[in-house]
Amino acid sequence: MFNYIIRRLLLVIPTLIGITLVTFVIINLAPGDPAQFQTQSIMDPEVSIRVYEQLREYYGLDKPIHVRYFNWIGKLVKLDFGTSMSTDQRPVIDKIKERLWPTMSLAILSLLISLSISIPIGVYSAVRQDRLFDRASSTILYALYSIPSYVMAVPLILFISIKWDLLPFQGMTSDNYDELTTMGQAADITKHYILITFCFTFGALAYYSRFIRQNMLEVLRQDYVRTARAKGLKESSVIMRHAFRNSLIPVVTLMGMLLPAIIGGSVILEVMFNWPGLGRLFFESMMSRDYPTIMALSFITACLVLLGTLLADLSYPFVDPRVSYD
Repeated sequence: MFNYIIRRLLLVIPTLIGITLVTFVIINLAPGDPAQFQTQSIMDPEVSIRVYEQLREYYGLDKPIHVRYFNWIGKLVKLDFGTSMSTDQRPVIDKIKERLWPTMSLAILSLLISLSISIPIGVYSAVRQDRLFDRASSTILYALYSIPSYVMAVPLILFISIKWDLLPFQGMTSDNYDELTTMGQAADITKHYILITFCFTFGALAYYSRFIRQNMLEVLRQDYVRTARAKGLKESSVIMRHAFRNSLIPVVTLMGMLLPAIIGGSVILEVMFNWPGLGRLFFESMMSRDYPTIMALSFITACLVLLGTLLADLSYPFVDPRVSYD
């Protein structure tokens, strides 16, 4: 196991270098740069050009792209993501820290809700294949899965928040949050979480439940499940101890990608709900061509993907004792 972990960690280094190199080249070849964005409001052309050249020199944008990349790598080795090229000129790590919890809390909450609901639905649908519950849940879940989350968000905001004024949809807290009691603050945060959490969860719920159902159906057709039933074991024991446990390997693989997928897919929803998280920070950084922040967020997402796949692989022996890395 230890040797396997070392080999996987050694593979992480060239993978991250490749990801960061491609990302760095793409964002630097895109039209516009931070200097152009910050000087576009200057009316005098001569002043605009002079300030533009000064800003390019200040940010190091006048250097060749490969020099800038190696400079960025040199800082990254020291865990220094650099300074933001936006107008606030703050350290990138500080901007990420203050936006981390809103996105992580949303991702964890969505993950817990989707798995806690989809696993029972998937297992029960497989056991009751082609019966009323299976047909009804399949119809509803396929309908939900066909609707993009940002499309679902539009009628929810329009009717529940604007027309009926039942739930807020802007930000994490209300304007009078500091004036509320402790219970009032908790209720206010909960109300702000409801709509955006639902938009994050419903699509994943549909996909995970169908995924678990399909894997359970394949396992239930195996000979060892028939043998367990022939021995006279209780149906609950056959389902949970024999069938469900042996269907977990594909589920573990899927779970390893859930958290980075949720974080990576949060851009549109966080902008729509004005959520102060990493997704909106990424969008704002793209609009202002804030290269250091974009690279930092891309690097963190890549690390989460690689970490998720590694943890999923390491979980296989615990799910299926037949799997061994020795």
